[in-house]
Amino acid sequence: MPTVNTVTGPIDAERLGRVLPHERIFLVDEDYRLNFLPDWDEEAQVARAVARLREVRALGVDTIFDVSVFGTGRKVDRVARVARESGVNVVAATGVFTYNDLPFQFHYTGPALGFSGPDPLDELFVRDLTEGIGNTGIRAAFLVCVIEAEGPTAGVERILRATGRAAVATGAPIMVATNPHTQSGLVAQQILASEGVDLTRVMLAHCGDTTDLDYLIRLADAGSILGLDRFGVDLLQPYEQRLRVLEALLERGLAGQLALSQGAFCTSDWFDEERLAAELPDWNYLQVYGRVLPDLRARGVDESIIAAMTVDLPRRFLTGERRNPGLVTPISPISGFSTETGA
Repeated sequence: MPTVNTVTGPIDAERLGRVLPHERIFLVDEDYRLNFLPDWDEEAQVARAVARLREVRALGVDTIFDVSVFGTGRKVDRVARVARESGVNVVAATGVFTYNDLPFQFHYTGPALGFSGPDPLDELFVRDLTEGIGNTGIRAAFLVCVIEAEGPTAGVERILRATGRAAVATGAPIMVATNPHTQSGLVAQQILASEGVDLTRVMLAHCGDTTDLDYLIRLADAGSILGLDRFGVDLLQPYEQRLRVLEALLERGLAGQLALSQGAFCTSDWFDEERLAAELPDWNYLQVYGRVLPDLRARGVDESIIAAMTVDLPRRFLTGERRNPGLVTPISPISGFSTETGA
């Protein structure tokens, strides 16, 4: 059995167990923290994160994939401490997060200005995957990039292409944050495929924000994984709609291509905590294992289908194992459920 890199060291892939494949521990930019959060209490924040991951572990979760990369805050030594103290495996990522322009650290270097030679992004991504992040020795296990409503701007496309090249060079998989309302997942597939990326090793995040099944099936037909990863974010899509889309995709035999998560975090500098709690009270780590899976079981979904999504798929995503055709058998239509979800 292959090994995979976590923030506390390599482990046998079987030890990944049950996974939440799209979460964060801290969504905190370190520059912002150092300059504008004078009351930051490192010990209290670590303790808070440990407590929340222990809650997740009590529900049966063994591993979290942390999608934090440059642009959203990534301090892997802090995350490693949380992983050790909570007993939850945490898998780190590399990449750059932007909806539009390149960060200034890359804006004046590389091909954007017509310089010859390789893009420095390629080297940085590959180093994170093969040598370690910064001087921590902690190696990332997958890549993250973004193509939001703004589309393939010059900065976004450069990052997508560098991500694709790093994936081809190292064999690492890619997670792309997409906007299904602009069908940016199709653009991501096109760009990554042109760089030689195997689209079966690509997870297209935020697919659960739409009910457009035709779009989602087009993505799946190209081989990619569909990230249904915002359970609890009811402002973007109510829970029942998210669950209906999941069930419709299961009825089409796509269990082996569906990744379930919440996109949650322990601490974030993007939101006012009191307002967030009032407007999105269910946005936390507990939705998939505490609500979605029990609802599927109550509807008669077999444990083998649940394992295909929560155990087999995340492991295959990291290791590159081929999908077992036996895991993609369509489920029977769920009583009282219509797959005509609309666009």
